[in-house]
Amino acid sequence: MAEGATAPSFRLPRDGGSTVSLGDFAGRKLVLFFYPRADTPGCTKEAIDFTRLSDAFAESQTAVLGVSADPPKAQEAFRNKHRLSVPLVSDERHEMLQAYGAWGEKSMYGRIFQGILRTTVLIDADGRIIRIWRNVRVDGHADEVLAAAQAA
Repeated sequence: MAEGATAPSFRLPRDGGSTVSLGDFAGRKLVLFFYPRADTPGCTKEAIDFTRLSDAFAESQTAVLGVSADPPKAQEAFRNKHRLSVPLVSDERHEMLQAYGAWGEKSMYGRIFQGILRTTVLIDADGRIIRIWRNVRVDGHADEVLAAAQAA
């Protein structure tokens, strides 16, 4: 996956019991932020930051989706606990995560394992990837993504 490429299509369950697909956002820009686990400190801060900026994203014709491998019930609990307005998508099979380059080797305390790599992707209204942020640092990230969406 690279900037300028066509975004991989997806259809996955989301919080609230419905499904969401790339095609649902045709004609609008889309931000996908991939986060390791619902209700952990960094992921909570990131989701709250995107929620805080949701009106500004909407003004720039940009939708935002959070994606993790958590099951839909965990996503709903996370959304409700922190009053998140950003839809949360569940990819328990890791198919979308792999397609977007957000699944790979991680290490913690000397242990190597497969997991979600904190990544954000900005897609244009025609379904092409405008920008990819890899190894995201949460502080200030949502503001940086908003600025890129507004400039696109």
